[in-house]
Amino acid sequence: MPQLNPAPWFFIMTLTWFTFMFMIQPKLLSFTQHNLPSNKITSSTKTTSWTWPWI
Repeated sequence: MPQLNPAPWFFIMTLTWFTFMFMIQPKLLSFTQHNLPSNKITSSTKTTSWTWPWI
């Protein structure tokens, strides 16, 4: 069965992986993010408990 022979597919997989790791990924990581997270102060709102009329 030819799909069990890893000889041609293993080389293609490693070549693709090295291409992604050393050529494509640094180019993608060099882009700047436009929406950087800011340090917002979260103010907690005081909530009142719900009064259920049937209890």
